[in-house]
Amino acid sequence: MRNESMTERMTGAQALVRALEQMGVDTVFGIPGGNILPAYDPLYDSVKVRHVLVRHEQGAGHAAEGYAQATGKVGVCMATSGPGATNLVTPIADAFMDSVPIVAITGQVAAPMIGTDSFQEADISGITLPITKHNFLVTDAADIARTIMEAFHIASTGRPGPVLVDITKDALQAETVFSWPPVMQLPGYRPVTKPHIRQIREAAKLIAESRRPVLYVGGGVHKARASAELLRFAELTNIPVVTTLMARGTFPDGHPQHLGMPGMHGTVAAVGALQQSDLIIALGVRFDERATGDLSTFAPYAKVVHADIDPAEISKNRHADVPIVGDCKEVLTDLIAAVQAGDHDEWWRLLNGYKRTYPLGYEQFEDGSLAPQYVMERLSAIVGPDAYYVAGVGQHQMWASQFIDYENPGTFINSGGAGTMGFAVPAAMGAKMGRPESTVWAIDGDGCFQMTNQELATCVLEGVPIKVAVINNGNLGMVRQWQTLFYDQRYSNTDLQATRRIPDFVKLADAFGCVGLRCERPEDVDDVIRKAMEINDVPVVIDFVVHQDALVWPMVPAGTSNDDIKIARDMAPKWENGDE
Repeated sequence: MRNESMTERMTGAQALVRALEQMGVDTVFGIPGGNILPAYDPLYDSVKVRHVLVRHEQGAGHAAEGYAQATGKVGVCMATSGPGATNLVTPIADAFMDSVPIVAITGQVAAPMIGTDSFQEADISGITLPITKHNFLVTDAADIARTIMEAFHIASTGRPGPVLVDITKDALQAETVFSWPPVMQLPGYRPVTKPHIRQIREAAKLIAESRRPVLYVGGGVHKARASAELLRFAELTNIPVVTTLMARGTFPDGHPQHLGMPGMHGTVAAVGALQQSDLIIALGVRFDERATGDLSTFAPYAKVVHADIDPAEISKNRHADVPIVGDCKEVLTDLIAAVQAGDHDEWWRLLNGYKRTYPLGYEQFEDGSLAPQYVMERLSAIVGPDAYYVAGVGQHQMWASQFIDYENPGTFINSGGAGTMGFAVPAAMGAKMGRPESTVWAIDGDGCFQMTNQELATCVLEGVPIKVAVINNGNLGMVRQWQTLFYDQRYSNTDLQATRRIPDFVKLADAFGCVGLRCERPEDVDDVIRKAMEINDVPVVIDFVVHQDALVWPMVPAGTSNDDIKIARDMAPKWENGDE
């Protein structure tokens, strides 16, 4: 944020653009329309803010998310009133669930017209009230600059999240005095970042007493930029680590203390460690049902130390024996100073047995068709851990979380809490614009890809050479998997008719000005990935045609106990009890 002091007369629209410049914004994703149009006129003259004209407002929101997750800065998207604003609802909800700091700026009908069902009027503040960290309706031009500063402060501090700023057209057009820096008026907003020392001591005491502790690490650790502290704490205590979907990469996959991802499609070692633990040190996690399974049977022997910057999450789903409110970086720093070195040899003997006996694996198909997991393995090996991998939602998302090795924090970006199909392509675009020097792969399903692939046009025109791996099994894959396992193989409305190649993804890529490639055989995978890696001036789309019957394993069926994890159909691990 820039802090040059200034006072100047200008329109509300000019004040909006000037405030964005002062906040250090360099990229805005959006689409103009009638009621936001006054803001687009001064934006045309800005030499500091690059506007990216997307093809759908949903793409603008997901691009802002991808930009925010890749850079750690606040992502910004902009839309007009009515349908423009309501098209932002999905990415706003997505950002809210995954604690992504974005500011969504929307135009609104003139203040006297609010409530009259004016053309393109929608109560976007009311609509988004449950899915924003905070939102503002600005009707006075004099409030615009201060509101923008407040929105960025709220979005980026405490538990990050989306903030909506809805500005009436007459406020954008009116004259005002722009004064910078403004004085924020947020008397009730005081996020707690420093943990209470007494709670740290209580946590250290439980850690010292535990025989089977587990570090249950969530996205909050990455949001706190605390991966280095996590590594130091884990190595000091020799406690096993599991990382949720939102924390993949926060602790290196290659580290011997890492057991993988817990939950519905987690590893046997990670699930078993939590179920048999006597102490869970939960850092920046929500204890959501995808991780815990049936909550009443989750980790039945474990006491819980739960640290989170959002006090509302602590004891919401699982009672915390030691609640710690604070930033995970601060919490880990204090815990490092409070604990002693540990060994836990017997505990590790059990867990290493699980790792050896039940590694991740997959089925190779006798007809020579392509296994999607093999594609992920080769992507990981050829592209490497320094790239960003941005996944859509479904089977391909789970395979990407399982079979790509993440060694660096923040390199796996996906829609976790909301599970938003169509996330990958626009989010990858935003990530690439935030990290232009990095390689960015969008890993998408053929169903997800057809929801937002129009943003490939944006990528081409804006010079954003992302690479897209479409895992094409011809179906809405995860829904089909559930139909296979729980609905007697009654495949109601999940067949996307890919055998007819409607659309043909290679031709579609070409129509968008991208390079389109297709891969249907395992022996061609390496060559096609390497070819994609050599093309760095335009986006590349690879149509990986994979077997439609590939399933995601392991799996804990929804609503059941994590003890009931299956490693394949009708196959379950044999648990060795840690007390025996």
